[in-house]
Amino acid sequence: MTRQDVVITGIGLVSSLGEGPDAHWDILSKPGTAPVVDEAAFAPYPVHPLPALNLDAQIPKKGDQRQMEPWQRLGTYAAGLAIDQASARGLVADMHLIVSAGGGERDIAVDEAVAAQFCTTPPAEAGPALNEKLATDLRPTLFLAQLSNLLAGNISIVHGVTGSSRTFMGEEAAAADAVRIAAARLAEGRGGIALVGGAYASQRWDLVLLYGAGGALWRGPFAPVSARPGTGGFVGGALGAFLVLETADHARARGAVPLARLAGVASDATHVRAGGASAAAAKALHARLGAPSGAGLGVLSGMTGVAEARAEEDAFLATLGGAAIRRTGTLLGHGVEASFPANVALGALALSRGGFYPAMDPADAGDGPVERILVTGFGQWRGEALALLERAA
Repeated sequence: MTRQDVVITGIGLVSSLGEGPDAHWDILSKPGTAPVVDEAAFAPYPVHPLPALNLDAQIPKKGDQRQMEPWQRLGTYAAGLAIDQASARGLVADMHLIVSAGGGERDIAVDEAVAAQFCTTPPAEAGPALNEKLATDLRPTLFLAQLSNLLAGNISIVHGVTGSSRTFMGEEAAAADAVRIAAARLAEGRGGIALVGGAYASQRWDLVLLYGAGGALWRGPFAPVSARPGTGGFVGGALGAFLVLETADHARARGAVPLARLAGVASDATHVRAGGASAAAAKALHARLGAPSGAGLGVLSGMTGVAEARAEEDAFLATLGGAAIRRTGTLLGHGVEASFPANVALGALALSRGGFYPAMDPADAGDGPVERILVTGFGQWRGEALALLERAA
């Protein structure tokens, strides 16, 4: 079976820096861009906050806005931006939808009460205490309105996307697999157009509790991802990122201008540990994509700042001799399920504008014309992914 080329025709991107491809290109293509960081609201954990959005522009019904949680509004808004840039409003009935997302927002008061009780409960009594909470405060019905696939449902309702729908959970690996599977389905001829992406709302105490307890968050004053000593950590970044993917034939038939060609996506799920296993997995993925390196290659690294994952990714990046490397997390933060599609979007944006980005992080290196862009995604705990973008023919 002949595989079809897959191209990117639409980008929907929202970050702490603003919204839309034009705003991101204008800001990120200027040297010396500073990150937007809130160090007070969730101290000692800094976050990259969500910008003010005119939700009416993409979610016109107030009732729809009210029934969504912030991360769902963010994702639905970004999805609409992608559809609009691709001029694909008339194609939503045939558009396949693949979403990567985490769980819904939790009842913070209940979480705090449970955590406080467990801090003062003898270990022998912890089990009975948890069973009591499961029977009372932690009722399953509390979460029926918070399932991750509601983001896909809201996109379908608000924007009319009614092709097949799939939702992936599993942090960074979910994002990579969403993009990989969307591209693979189109390349194999199982559809002509798809909408894929994810969303992450950084300003949430429940996520601070989750990732902070796991030692994954950076504590203290903001620092670039390459300069976080000790165990490091990520700074959560509000991100909504969606892509409209099409087969090249489908785009050509309707007169759409591709932003970039998605030449390949590869992913793995190595458990990040010191010793090089994650870097070795990335090298294997790199080989599957043709092992691009050297001059003419731009790299958009999704480096989180968590020390072990950072060391593994640095080891992999060192094998790409001469490539221009940009660590986007310093300016955008880490958006977990949204980071990989966001970096793919930034890659397509750069190729469509015929340029690349100046250094974003003190450790960034390399310069010169860029013909292809490699996007990396190393999960803070597990998972590696690469995507290769090329100029559209």
